[in-house]
Amino acid sequence: MDELDLLKKDWNKDDNKYPKLTYDEIYKMILKKSSSIVKWIFIISLLEFVFWTFISFLLKDAESMKRFEQLDSDAIFTPLIVIGYIILAVFFYLFFRNYRRISTTDNAKVLMENILKTRKTVKQYVAFNLIYLVVATFAALFVELNQDQLIIAKIEQASANGEVFKFYAIFIIVAVLFLAVAIGLLLLFYWLVYGILLKHLNRNYKELKRLDI
Repeated sequence: MDELDLLKKDWNKDDNKYPKLTYDEIYKMILKKSSSIVKWIFIISLLEFVFWTFISFLLKDAESMKRFEQLDSDAIFTPLIVIGYIILAVFFYLFFRNYRRISTTDNAKVLMENILKTRKTVKQYVAFNLIYLVVATFAALFVELNQDQLIIAKIEQASANGEVFKFYAIFIIVAVLFLAVAIGLLLLFYWLVYGILLKHLNRNYKELKRLDI
């Protein structure tokens, strides 16, 4: 139970043990908490971007990455990467704008609207990252199946042995399992980080609805 909960719990008591706060004072406390939460959403999204960029540079020297870079995939991945960066930049802007709006809000109704907008933006951000992961994975698989000579040789060998269906089945199952694990880990991360922040933000929203300001 935080400071706001303690104050609200004893708000209407007749004794003088607890400070008697006005609605405006409690609103300002909720505003401060909401602003802090949205600021952390913005900061964490930037840190997440830096982290994945750092990871991509670390994996750049991996043998599989070097082999993939030799494939003619620029026509697919260059537009995909550019679009991804543009959309991420838009989300960073929206997170920062939400933070600025909430920080300067002086009306409970507007604050509630901005909280709802922030929740919607975070959910769209998470959905975009997951969808982008799926699209990028299938794009990489498409390139490898059509250009990676090692995989093409295995397909030809499986076809000669009458096991081409088995090869594709195993290939797809492994890819789907890998994708499922990756999505599961991302969802866990988003639930632990953004989910907890949104839970607190939603709690502030409910408190604003409860207060007759």
